[in-house]
Amino acid sequence: MATLKPRLSFWQILNMNFGFFGIQYSFGLQQSNMSPIYKYLGADEASLPYLWLAGPMTGLIIQPIIGAMSDKTTSKLGRRTPYFLVGAVFCSVSLLFMPFSSTLWMAASLLWILDAANNVTMEPYRAFVSDKLNENQHSIGFLTQSAFTGLGQTLSYLTPTLLVLVGMNKDAVNAKNIPYITVTAFIIGAFFSLSSILWTVKTTKENPLTEEEKDRISKMPTGWMNTFREIVDAVKDMPLTMKQLALVKLFQWYAMFCYWQYIVLSISTTFFQTTEQSAAGFREAGLINGQVGGFYNFIAFIGAFALVPFTKRFGPKVMHSFCLTLAGIGMICIPLINTETLLFIPMIGIGLAWASMMGNPYIMLAGSIPPERTGVYMGIFNMFIVIPMMIQIFTLPLYYRSWLHGNPENVIRLAGALLICAAVAVLFVKITKNNQQPAAFPAGGGH
Repeated sequence: MATLKPRLSFWQILNMNFGFFGIQYSFGLQQSNMSPIYKYLGADEASLPYLWLAGPMTGLIIQPIIGAMSDKTTSKLGRRTPYFLVGAVFCSVSLLFMPFSSTLWMAASLLWILDAANNVTMEPYRAFVSDKLNENQHSIGFLTQSAFTGLGQTLSYLTPTLLVLVGMNKDAVNAKNIPYITVTAFIIGAFFSLSSILWTVKTTKENPLTEEEKDRISKMPTGWMNTFREIVDAVKDMPLTMKQLALVKLFQWYAMFCYWQYIVLSISTTFFQTTEQSAAGFREAGLINGQVGGFYNFIAFIGAFALVPFTKRFGPKVMHSFCLTLAGIGMICIPLINTETLLFIPMIGIGLAWASMMGNPYIMLAGSIPPERTGVYMGIFNMFIVIPMMIQIFTLPLYYRSWLHGNPENVIRLAGALLICAAVAVLFVKITKNNQQPAAFPAGGGH
C-alpha cells in the first residue's frame, strides 16, 4: 500500500524543482553552443552528430544504473539527494573548462564528463518529484519541472545576447575563434548549475522512509550484477504505457537532436549563405539562434503552467499530440523564413512542444509504474530518449550528403516531419495504472 504523502503548496513545489533550473541551463548551453564550438575547433559538419555521442551514450549507461542504485540508497541525506549533489559538482567543473578547450578531442571529452554528470543528477531528480508528490499532484510537479527547463534554457540561450547588450564585443574571440561571450556564458552556467541544486537541497528534504520501506530495501540484493539483473527484470515487466511511448519518443528525440545539431547551420545558410566558421555571418547566426532559442524556451516556461488546466481537461495524450504537431509544422517552415522577426513565429510551437516533452510523457508514465521501482523505471524511460539520439548520430551522417544534399536546412525539415509522426503515434498510447488496468483519468489529472 502506498503511503499517503502530504499535499505540497505551489511554493514548495517550486523550491523542490528549482535545482532543475541549473541542470537545464547546462543543457541549454550544450544545445546552443556545442555545434558552433566544434566548428570553431575544425569539425566537419557532416560528422557533427558523432561528436554529440556523449549525451545519449552516458544516458543509456548511467541513468538506469543510477536509478536502480538510488531506489536502494538509505543515506542520511536521502535516497536521491547524494546523486544530484555529486552530479552538480562535476557538471559545474566541466562547464567551467569547456570554453577553454584547445582541441576538438578536449571539447568532446569534456562533453562526455558533463553529460555523465548531468545524467547522474537528472534521473534521481525525476524520481524525487514522484517520491514527494501524490498522484493527483504529479501533473503540477512534472510541469513545474518543465517550466524550470524552459526558464533555465531561456536564459542560457539569451546569455550571449545579454552580454553583448551590456557591452561585450560579439566579434571578440580567443585563439581558437571561440567568442568571449560564449566563454563567459559557460562560466555563468557553472555557477547556476551548482547553486540551484544547493537551493533545492536546503529548502526541500526528502520524505523519510517508513520502517517497512527500510526493511524492504535492506533485504534487496546489492552489487553490480544484482543492479543489472534488476534493470533487466524491470524491462521484462515494463508497463504497457511505457512500451507504447517508446515509438513516440523515437520520433520526437531523433527530431530534436537533428534540430539542435543543425539549427545554427540552417540559419547561417538561409540568412547568410555560409556555414564557414570564420565568417561573421556564422557568428551572427549563433546569436540569432540564441535569441529565438531563448524565446522558444521562454514559451516553454510559460506554456508549462498554461498546459496544466488543458492537460487535466483533455489528457496528456491529446495535449502532447497537439503541441508536437505545432512544432513539426514550425520546423518545416523555418528554412522558408529569411527575416529574423518572422523566425519567432514557429518558435511558439517549438516552445509548447518542448514544455510538453518535459512534462506530459512523465505524467502518462508516473501512474503506470510501481512506486518501489520508480527510480529504475525513470532511468529506463530515459533510454527511450537516448537510443533515438544514438540512432540519429549513427544514421544521419550516412545520408546527409546524399539524401539531404549536404544542406542543413533539409535536416530541419526532416525534424519537422518526424515530430508530426510522433504526434500521430502518441494518440495510440493506452494509459494504464501500475501495469494492471486502463486509467479512468490521465495520471495527474483532476478527478
